[in-house]
Amino acid sequence: MLYTVNDVAKLSGTTIKTLYHYQKIGLLMPEIITENGYRYYGENELKRLQQILFYRELDFSLDSIKAALDHEPDRLRCLCEQQTMLKARQLRLERILNTLEETIQHERKRGNMSTENMFDGLNEEEWKQAFTQQNEHLKRAYDFQLDTENLDVASLNEKAAEAKAFMTVMADALKDNRSVDDETVVSAIESHLAFLQKDHQMDARAFAEQSRFFLSDEFHRAMLEEQQTGLSYYICIAAENYASK
Repeated sequence: MLYTVNDVAKLSGTTIKTLYHYQKIGLLMPEIITENGYRYYGENELKRLQQILFYRELDFSLDSIKAALDHEPDRLRCLCEQQTMLKARQLRLERILNTLEETIQHERKRGNMSTENMFDGLNEEEWKQAFTQQNEHLKRAYDFQLDTENLDVASLNEKAAEAKAFMTVMADALKDNRSVDDETVVSAIESHLAFLQKDHQMDARAFAEQSRFFLSDEFHRAMLEEQQTGLSYYICIAAENYASK
């Protein structure tokens, strides 16, 4: 069965102008364009539009959506990943609401929330606790565990601070709809790689492979998505783009 532009707009709740724009940028092409310019969409196009709209709910830019769909042609896997991200967003919103409620209660009591340890690094025991959940996942999924007996706390805190700074830049770039070729993104990757290379060999290709693993592994993907929806996809696409040059 074929659908006109008007049909698709009504079914999906989008506008005809939006559908034309999606066609113009190559995000959603009609199945048929007749000689007199009429456009018709089939079932596959409706399915792709559904996935596009899911990504829009996740605040993906159009460039990021196109890259995500092109990198993951398997519809079921793509839908499962979208479900995971939406659930992560739901949990994140619940945490934000809980924090907001707590803050409101403090304000009503004219009290101040403690900030004494807000920006302090973790101590050895805190790092072991932080690694517990990750180790449980790694053992279950890959039969592998991190060594938490001889931790270099100072080094871990330095790495955590650098990783947080890198992800903040990338999250801001994603929110600003910056291209993965943007100077800010490229500079952030170069600085991050330079830091990683201080301890071990991590070239652009290895970083791209690591980013692809973080995207494919539900535990690590959720960690990135907690900071910014779509961040795991964005970093992966940016890393692979950087490595291809």
